[in-house]
Amino acid sequence: MTTKTVGKISREYKPSKSEEEILHWWKTSRAYEKTKRKLLKKPKFYFLDGPPFVTNPPHVGTGWNKTLKDVVIRFQRMKGHNVHDQPGYDCHGLPVELMVEKSLNLNSKKDIENVIGIDRFIAECKKYSDVNIETQTRVFKDLGIWMDWDHPYITYHDRYIESVWWTVKQAQQKKLLYKGLRVVHWCPHDETALAGYEVTDEYRTIKDYSIYVKLPILDKPGEFLLIWTTTPWTLPANEGVMVHPSMIYTKVEVDGEKLTIATERLSPVLGEKPFKILEEVKGQDLEGIAYIPPLLEETHQKTGGKLHRVFLSSEYSR
Repeated sequence: MTTKTVGKISREYKPSKSEEEILHWWKTSRAYEKTKRKLLKKPKFYFLDGPPFVTNPPHVGTGWNKTLKDVVIRFQRMKGHNVHDQPGYDCHGLPVELMVEKSLNLNSKKDIENVIGIDRFIAECKKYSDVNIETQTRVFKDLGIWMDWDHPYITYHDRYIESVWWTVKQAQQKKLLYKGLRVVHWCPHDETALAGYEVTDEYRTIKDYSIYVKLPILDKPGEFLLIWTTTPWTLPANEGVMVHPSMIYTKVEVDGEKLTIATERLSPVLGEKPFKILEEVKGQDLEGIAYIPPLLEETHQKTGGKLHRVFLSSEYSR
């Protein structure tokens, strides 16, 4: 390949051959290093690389991600900026651990301690990470990505871990940290919270069941509110029943019990079961009716006051 900037271009284009020639020229001419050195005293542009997981060799999405970053970096250099271009590799968390557990035929987290020991497990995780770091670096270089591949940040290195704790310390000293509560997805096998992407990766269409629940009306033996829910796991924390103020609800007698149910749901719910209509009312007439919450004997939750009553909503009830 000629080093001339302008010259004749071959009529035949062979991508693989051209890529090899360009990469070889960049390496032998030290084009990357010279470009960095030429821009050392120029205005700085800080680029922070969101690191890929080192679970596997890079896939097409990882390559696309790095290529887009390379475009940004090159553009800033063309504008005359001294670009901070340190790449990174994410070696922490479940992805690497799970791959190593699989390779060592470990069936539970307890096996890490009881079968191979924590020190060896950590060493195996680092070894696994290093193999994929080397593979990913080679692929990124072959893609023509100009980053500081000789000095990446690697999240299992002590220097990186200490920098994270230093950042946490700064936040604590500035009183930016607080203790709170948050609902998270929990993995019983791995005994840890799951990241958002780990949950969304598991989305699939399944058949689930909804249930009808009879809630005893307070101080009216034999009378119940009949509700329907698609989230039965929320029943232990139930605090109210919502009805639409203008919809019609019917009190019916079925098998000696009196049930209050949305009129539109009589046939779908009761089917061929014989029933007697006792009363029809609007939802607004049910407001404030108190009931005994489900699973009260198990939860021992607080009741009374504004809790466990019928509330009105034209927005969320239908």
